Amino acid sequence: MSEDQDWNKKSVRILTKKDGNTKCADCGEPDPQWASSTLGVFLCVTCCGIHRNLSDISKVKSLSMAKWEEDQIEFLQKHGNDAAKAKYEAYVPVYFYRPTHLDCQVLREQWIRAKYERKEFMKKESSDGLIKGVKEGTLLKRGRDNGQYFARRFVLTLLDGTLKYFIKADAKEPKAVIKIDSINATFQPEKMKQNHGLQITYIKDNRTRNMFVYHNNGQEIVSWFNAIRAAQFHYMKVAFPIAPDEEILTRLPQNFIKEGYMEKTGPKPTDAFKKRWFTLDQRRLMYFKDPLDAFAKGEVFLGSSENGYQVKPETISCTQGNLWSYGISISTPDRTYLFTCESETDRDNWLSAFKKVTSLPMNIREYYAVQSRLKHHT
Repeated sequence: MSEDQDWNKKSVRILTKKDGNTKCADCGEPDPQWASSTLGVFLCVTCCGIHRNLSDISKVKSLSMAKWEEDQIEFLQKHGNDAAKAKYEAYVPVYFYRPTHLDCQVLREQWIRAKYERKEFMKKESSDGLIKGVKEGTLLKRGRDNGQYFARRFVLTLLDGTLKYFIKADAKEPKAVIKIDSINATFQPEKMKQNHGLQITYIKDNRTRNMFVYHNNGQEIVSWFNAIRAAQFHYMKVAFPIAPDEEILTRLPQNFIKEGYMEKTGPKPTDAFKKRWFTLDQRRLMYFKDPLDAFAKGEVFLGSSENGYQVKPETISCTQGNLWSYGISISTPDRTYLFTCESETDRDNWLSAFKKVTSLPMNIREYYAVQSRLKHHT
């Protein structure tokens, strides 16, 4: 390696230590190993792969293996992640979901395309996907009984705070009317085996219901996701006019804390353990026979430790039909629940997730509204 090449590589590496450049410009993953010589941003390997598909906009190079010319280094010096953020993220709506390195491909790709390709956030009139307070379109929805996907017309209306879907495009009456404030929406490509798969969880007749939808176009499904967030944000601003934006954002759709299989026993000592799919969504621990079931078989409310909710490991012998022995007990003011995990590592991960929830104090709304509803579905 020549002295010039060595100096160039050292210069580039020094730039990665500069404030703002220590994380990927698009997803926040630490220690980026790539950079765009045309946008002046530092990138992780996954976001770099997305930038490669924007070849007319972004030219990416390795920070350690590629040769960097002096003019390219000067360009990086003059720009960098902070400057790019100020330019390309100047007017990101407060409700808009900013993906992290833990999020799925479609969210990250559409975030990157929205910034650099469509330049959606460089002007104040950024669209929330709701035209005059309404978003309407067709999504492929999974049937509750047969597991097949069928085209359904969806209508999201800001005025009455609802999401409706219709069996036929010209149907007058909706098949379901979902109150926007009860919705959580999270991308589930692996569970649904659909790259653009979106799970919509909501409350129907005091029961949690799952609906699984997707669209072949990544931009369209992400647009629906952010339109739901926009509608919820506007609804919350009206319902809680003095609440700060930061608090309202915590109530918008977000990823589940943890999902996976455990075994669960019933309230009687003679009840056998049964394998179930569990989803921890904020303070709701829901369990299903199958990961793609429409309705939860039951729910456990997970309050705070200061209100009498305790989580601890348990050793459980294989005497009640359970295949796994790495146990967990969750004690509530009403009863104690027993679960088993397949491995010690799996149990540790669940314990960590549960304790993260119980360590947080409950607000008044959680304590009275959520607890009273969930305690009837265990």
